[in-house]
Amino acid sequence: MKTRAVRLYSKMDLRLEEIELPEIRDDEILACVISDSICMSSYKAVCQGAAHKRVPNDVENNPVIIGHEFCGKIVSVGKKWADKFKAGDKFVIQPALNYKGSLAAPGYSYKYCGGASEYVIFPHEVMECDCLLPYDGDAFFYGSLAEPMSCIVGAFHANYHVKPGGYVHEMGVVKGGMMAILAGAGPMGLGAADYAIHCDRAPSLLVVTDIDDARLERASKIVTPEDAARHGVDLRYVNTANVDAVECLRALTDGEGFNDVFVYAPVKPVVETGDAILARDGCLNFFAGPTDPAFSANFNFYNVHYGGTHIVGTSGGNTDDMRESISMMENGRVDPAGMITHVGGLNAYVDTVKDLPNIKGAKKLVYTHLDLPLTAIADFGARAEELKGTPEGELFADLDAICKGNGGLWCAEAERRILRNTAVGE
Repeated sequence: MKTRAVRLYSKMDLRLEEIELPEIRDDEILACVISDSICMSSYKAVCQGAAHKRVPNDVENNPVIIGHEFCGKIVSVGKKWADKFKAGDKFVIQPALNYKGSLAAPGYSYKYCGGASEYVIFPHEVMECDCLLPYDGDAFFYGSLAEPMSCIVGAFHANYHVKPGGYVHEMGVVKGGMMAILAGAGPMGLGAADYAIHCDRAPSLLVVTDIDDARLERASKIVTPEDAARHGVDLRYVNTANVDAVECLRALTDGEGFNDVFVYAPVKPVVETGDAILARDGCLNFFAGPTDPAFSANFNFYNVHYGGTHIVGTSGGNTDDMRESISMMENGRVDPAGMITHVGGLNAYVDTVKDLPNIKGAKKLVYTHLDLPLTAIADFGARAEELKGTPEGELFADLDAICKGNGGLWCAEAERRILRNTAVGE
């Protein structure tokens, strides 16, 4: 069958094409992708091409479909998996397969499997690694956001601490401790704050920093100090642009420092601030992956020796993290809808990824069976006026009304409206 897909050929060579999918084999599954949210990791892969650790060396001759935050429905199932999956099942994908130690992953490494496509073929290793997961949510976009949420969950589980005089690493953030999320007013930082407040190891103090008042204000309206207080968390949003960041942040802990610090931007001063505000036995999690393979920052080894400070890095979650993310979303404990600021169709994918760092806002959500310009949710009304009298103008007017009625956030009702007249609409 034919499908439209966005494929990577080499550095900054990304193409929307119509390709032919082969018949699935007995150990494969054919699926329809409905939504894919765009990750900065895809931009990094496009920037690096074959130099990226997950992109094949021969990508120029065997292009791969990009996109790894996708959700959809199963179309047909090879007989090997017929007892576990069936046509019509909704799914989410955990792209971090770790199959036999390989870094290969959907959205980076496969000819026929990536989120920027109308249809995909899941190779046998996806199912063998238990990375094709059932999804019962009422909106596909939440399924797409399960993957970035799983990265957040994994990072919280990866932090560790050691009791004085001991050598056993106690995994996870400190329950009731002091936590900072630096450069945290973006989409992933928002998700992390939401999870921190509502997980079973919530801190007593949570500080989220940024250098932009508008981003901080938006963040404070989505993950609110009032809701945090109801869960026993003192949530503070702090602009560190014009202050001594280290002095300001340490003062919030009465000079003791933070047990857990998450760095959400690959920026040298941010990493060094994170190091400087650690408490004794404090753990710094370098969450944001840099595009520069030589990226480095100073780290205080006096404190490593005498204060027992330490650092971890995580790149993606695992299947258990994904299941936890899905469960918390389905149970209403977290709501990552605030991550999304733009919505568009597959035709907008190439330009969006290639220009991702320059497009203001947070996550960009794509519905793969649509042709629609990438549009900020805040601009739906203006786009409706611009296209007044056309079906597209009517669509944007409806979306504007729906999202305004939902506090300016994307939601299941908006998704149903945008999919109404498509072949995949319910």
